[in-house]
Amino acid sequence: MNEDLYGVRPGYHYRPEKGWINDPNGLVWFNGWYHVFYQHAPDHEIPWKQPMHWGHARTKNFIDWEELPVALAPGAPYDRSGCWSGSAIAENGRLYLFYAAITDVSTIAVAVSDDGVNFEKYAGNPVISHYPPEGGPDFRDPAVCRIGGEYFCVVASGNPQKKTGNLLLYKSGDLLDWSYCGVLCEWENCKYAECPSFMPAEDGTYLLTASVCKTDGGKEFKVMYGVFEGGGFKAVCSAEPDKGPDQYAGQAFRDPCGRNLLITWIPGWEYSGYAATDIGCMSVPRELKFSDGKITAFPAEEVRHLLKRDDPALVRIAEGFTVQRQGRPPVVYNGPVSDLQILRDGYIMEVFVNGGEEVYSILL
Repeated sequence: MNEDLYGVRPGYHYRPEKGWINDPNGLVWFNGWYHVFYQHAPDHEIPWKQPMHWGHARTKNFIDWEELPVALAPGAPYDRSGCWSGSAIAENGRLYLFYAAITDVSTIAVAVSDDGVNFEKYAGNPVISHYPPEGGPDFRDPAVCRIGGEYFCVVASGNPQKKTGNLLLYKSGDLLDWSYCGVLCEWENCKYAECPSFMPAEDGTYLLTASVCKTDGGKEFKVMYGVFEGGGFKAVCSAEPDKGPDQYAGQAFRDPCGRNLLITWIPGWEYSGYAATDIGCMSVPRELKFSDGKITAFPAEEVRHLLKRDDPALVRIAEGFTVQRQGRPPVVYNGPVSDLQILRDGYIMEVFVNGGEEVYSILL
């Protein structure tokens, strides 16, 4: 392990000054800023030493970051074991955070802010108090969006009897009173799904993303464009653009420019325990596009000037490339390369192949 490499903070990949960081949460534009919330243990550098909080940072350009006070801390009767992942929505000048409130069971709760910095938990929490028959105890990570004049909330779960990973759909007229609609999407041979995103996209399509945990222990990060009708989602195109290996729990949101932006957690759970302190950060935002039957994820315009064509850790081979990592097997890509662009920020590398048809998020 190269201690010198890990001792240098990334320059523009966000991480807090101290404390553990994982899943991006509540990605949203509010009051002139891009806000990024995240799973956080403010007093420890490794996970599970204290219940999860929501850390908070904001930026105008995804390069210069302002770390803000912790947005959510456990302590209410319904979230004393942690404020787990969720999403944000800005409506009528207020910012709403939806999160998985954990005690002996998992429920869905909401907190509200008028200034985007100070949040008050809703007195009527939890707003969804139990999983439906199609779900199971893994019931979390609410993703909220507005479609027309209604609000929809997608909650990730799994059905232990059917061995499926499920995304469950709820509907509301006011963001507080929710009714269950049914199963939005499901995958077979799964323990559960988690960390979804759902939103209207361009040309009448809808964008759905989710991390799917298979019964054999494998994990897949799905990005899907498709049709939403009758309370269900049917994918027209599905891809796994980010191949990792050092990433997890990507979340997407739609910004005021009409871009579908994806941010993921680097390094992901596979890396946990490798270093003396677990090093984590957020990826750069990747703009998701669906065109000519392909889904691509390429860096947002704000960071494209940082892209390079080569790097000492990356070696081109006859057809593809390899990336050397410290103390772990190299990352190997075998396939045609018409375009290769790289972001390198200290110990973080993001490799974009053929315009973002494939992405490799790597902790060196």
